[in-house]
Amino acid sequence: MSVSKQQKSAKKPRLVETPAIAAAGNADPEVKLEDLIDLNSQLEEEYQSIFRVEDSLTRSLVSFQANKARAIYRWFKYKEGFSATLIERLIQDHCPLARTLLDPFAGSGTAMFVASAMGLRGEGIELLPIGHVVIETKQVIDLGVTAQTVARLADWAEHKPWASCPEIRPLNQLRITRNAFPPATAEAMGRYLAAIETESHGVRAILRFALLCVLENVSYTRKDGQYLRWDHRAGRRVGKKIFDKGRIVPFAEAISEKLRQIVGDIGGSAADTDLFSEAQSPSNISLHRGSCLSILPTLRVSSYDCIITSPPYCNRYDYTRTYALELAMLGVDEPGLSQLRQEMLSCTVENRGKDLLALNPNWSAAVMTANDQPLLQALLAYLDAQLSLGLLNNAGIPRMVRGYFYEMACVISECARVLKPGAKLLMVNDNVRYAGASVSVDIILSELAKRLGFEVERILVLPSGKGNSSQQMGAHGRDALRKCVYVWRKE
Repeated sequence: MSVSKQQKSAKKPRLVETPAIAAAGNADPEVKLEDLIDLNSQLEEEYQSIFRVEDSLTRSLVSFQANKARAIYRWFKYKEGFSATLIERLIQDHCPLARTLLDPFAGSGTAMFVASAMGLRGEGIELLPIGHVVIETKQVIDLGVTAQTVARLADWAEHKPWASCPEIRPLNQLRITRNAFPPATAEAMGRYLAAIETESHGVRAILRFALLCVLENVSYTRKDGQYLRWDHRAGRRVGKKIFDKGRIVPFAEAISEKLRQIVGDIGGSAADTDLFSEAQSPSNISLHRGSCLSILPTLRVSSYDCIITSPPYCNRYDYTRTYALELAMLGVDEPGLSQLRQEMLSCTVENRGKDLLALNPNWSAAVMTANDQPLLQALLAYLDAQLSLGLLNNAGIPRMVRGYFYEMACVISECARVLKPGAKLLMVNDNVRYAGASVSVDIILSELAKRLGFEVERILVLPSGKGNSSQQMGAHGRDALRKCVYVWRKE
């Protein structure tokens, strides 16, 4: 099929009542991988003047890795987040006059707190309770920690008062976290949870947060993006390969080490710079709890000077599984976990399609923009065809990819609505690959943005791309994927 014919067929509306769902049975069997590659290559050629390889952007900088050397940011390993240094650079280079910043996917709050430290008002939207607790704990620090609080935390680190607590609190468990800890660890954690209830509010908040920080280290699990990987010692065989995570740290050792790190940071003995000591005021931070699809439409029009964010990537990662230990510890039950999964931006094969126009009739323009985007529609037709031929390793991939881009179109339209004219939106995101097709997330989202109120100024490209998965490499060879920071300006 020729490219022109493909473009024509790709523009046909594929969605009727539920904009995020189309039946695989309607797939166009004529859509071939080479056609999709040709169409993508045409757009890449058009974007050559927009792409700019930025040597200063490293994978460490655009991920959590660079936070490991930053006091307070390093406490909780939120691997999907970006670094404080990156946010500082983006604000300085692209939003130097901004006074208000919004992050619709706030995660652990890095963008909000960096903004506050630089004198801006930082607002964020976050769905997952673990993000709420991380941000709330940082706000406790922002409000000021007394010498008495620091001394009490140090006492917990050195003398382990929970060990003699007679009460043992039962641990909340989910199906996917059952028996995640060695028995002695589970008992010690139960005593710890009971013992912290006798402490003051500030001490208790930091002690509970410290527990969340060490759950992975003391468990039989390791975070692995799409799920929790289970050590063979748990007696819970998952998959064909036997996994051994190495040493499982005893609870007393792990929690004492974390508390010493916290005491060092908030007590002023850390060797590195603590951004929070520079924060202007705790009132400069504001968190909206919930899904950005629900909260963005409630924010005032033209009220923000910049948006810096990193949405979930279109890569099948399920944060409700990755952070299941933390969510269980925070009391989330099975229905609550399922609800969180479905409220997330579609980024996992377990997401069901959302009826976007039922959620918000004002999104009709965003939905039609996605309907009319040739590369996106060609990609969806190709994935549907692959599914109908039985060539996808998961039947939920077409639904996930479709949901991701349609929901992102609605997010982009809302971002354009709440930004002031001339304000910037900066977004960190990865390209992905499915069924041998490189998905140019950067180009598709930028094409949508151009129709929804933005000018695409730059796409800053990391000098080293990201390799595809081992499954994709086995079938299609290794081909680096772009990792980028988009720079869009509100028209």
